[in-house]
Amino acid sequence: MPDQAVATFLRKLRQHSALSSREERALARLRPHLVEAARGADLVRQGDRPDVSIFLLRGMLARYHTLAEGERQYLALHIAGDLPDLQSLFLGAMDHSLVALDQVQIACFKHDALCRLIEDEPQVGIALWRQTLLDAAIFREAITNIGLRKPVERLAHVLCEQFVRAQAADICEENSCSFPLTQTQLGQLLAMSLVSVSRALARLRRDRSMELRDGRLTVLDWKKLKARAGFDPTYLHLDLRAAAGGTRRSGARSRRDG
Repeated sequence: MPDQAVATFLRKLRQHSALSSREERALARLRPHLVEAARGADLVRQGDRPDVSIFLLRGMLARYHTLAEGERQYLALHIAGDLPDLQSLFLGAMDHSLVALDQVQIACFKHDALCRLIEDEPQVGIALWRQTLLDAAIFREAITNIGLRKPVERLAHVLCEQFVRAQAADICEENSCSFPLTQTQLGQLLAMSLVSVSRALARLRRDRSMELRDGRLTVLDWKKLKARAGFDPTYLHLDLRAAAGGTRRSGARSRRDG
């Protein structure tokens, strides 16, 4: 239902930004349309000029570049609660594509409705901007991961990142989360050959730190996997969740005291 999609969208922004009741009511008036897409479907293609921005409700999406020869480089993974193409609101033509890695459900917010909302409620615009900054932080870490880490550590790092992000989004089942990438797609994400991906997976399995099977990641030993990756979640800025909550509580007290 569109109302549920808007409520989920609002909860996402609340994780890192304090919004007033007026701003939340303005957000609640948005009316997205919902779309289901199958694994492998392109939701946006390089060169498109979309008039909507996507909010992912279920499943996993990936951004990717394609060269003229057809070679693909995955740039980022997106899970439920992400806004993977918010930049299309201001950039016009898309410089990358967006594909479904499994069955997905998305909410599409019209650009003109989002622009009116930002004009009327600038703090909502700041919240959306903050969301793009969080995405940019993940991009920066991905560059470092591909450029400096060895294959086993590189794979371990992206698995740690996805697990921690899934926990933050409340879509884990105990020590397991969805991870529907094939080994070929992992190679295209991490700039590794298929042989290197296979060897790195085998090494992590020998460590008994994780298992990757049937589209799910199971963390068997978090401390061991985290140590192997040299994983530090600071770049995910999960501390903003607590900061936003504290700001909302302070604001509520101020309004009561006033």
